[in-house]
Amino acid sequence: MYPFFHAQEMPPQGSRLTARDQGLLQVHVVSIQNNFPIQNAVVSISQPSNGGRILEQLRTNSSGQTEEISLPAPPEDLSLDPAAATETRPYAEYDLQIEAPGFQPLSISGTEILSGATALQPAVLTPLDQGAPPEASVVIPDHTLYGIFPPKIPEPEIQPVSESGEIVLSRVVVPETVVVHDGVPSDRSAPNYYVPYRDYIKNVACSEIYSTWPESAIVANVLAILSFTMNRVYTEFYRNQGYDFTITSSTAYDHKWIYGRNLFQSISLVVDEIFDNYLSRPEVRQPILTQYCDGKRVQCKGWMTLL
Repeated sequence: MYPFFHAQEMPPQGSRLTARDQGLLQVHVVSIQNNFPIQNAVVSISQPSNGGRILEQLRTNSSGQTEEISLPAPPEDLSLDPAAATETRPYAEYDLQIEAPGFQPLSISGTEILSGATALQPAVLTPLDQGAPPEASVVIPDHTLYGIFPPKIPEPEIQPVSESGEIVLSRVVVPETVVVHDGVPSDRSAPNYYVPYRDYIKNVACSEIYSTWPESAIVANVLAILSFTMNRVYTEFYRNQGYDFTITSSTAYDHKWIYGRNLFQSISLVVDEIFDNYLSRPEVRQPILTQYCDGKRVQCKGWMTLL
């Protein structure tokens, strides 16, 4: 799926990289065992385009957080121009290596830094006495607005449901957790992740839109993501087909969700404010299955589009 953006809100084009083209990064390190913060973890930051040389080393405080560090990024206006953003990567990518005494090391590749935005990178470490970690490394692929991903398979915005009351919820309820299947529905080898609902929405929004967009555009896209997700929850779409998950990470079926990816502060704040909202129609109980596309690589008549 691809987001929509109001073209009239785009700034003038043509700026060049300057000393002001910087984004902020903060890393938050916790233990997989109890989600407690890890103090004195060392975070080494490098960039593949710079030969992998370590650029900065940070250390976490008692809250498991590093200080905010400023890192170079492409000009902000690239992420505000839908046409340019598909041709030129509008964000910089950095690699992180996190190490802490008593824990397995963790590598994260592809942390995204947007100029003028604050990136928040979570890092979950596994104690040495627990054996091999479930994820020894995190690889963040291209953003959906820059990379090539399967287009959404069209579905009715109002899904057929059973009225038995046993499978379909009797009312719309915001869940605490969703189960994300990290692949297409038929891929039985793909892992399932139990993700807090708000964290899931934040991850998807950061994977599908840019945090540099105007707040009104971010709110509109987050509402669409919330409504789509709530439709999957309310209708128990996949469980009705015999699957044991709520939603997938495939853009052909649902939204793009990326295990371990960094979030952006501006998007996270919007989600925290409106996470219990969704779009509906009169006389229709279920949230609308709000589908959209970019309007450039994929044409989708009657849907919300990027252009």
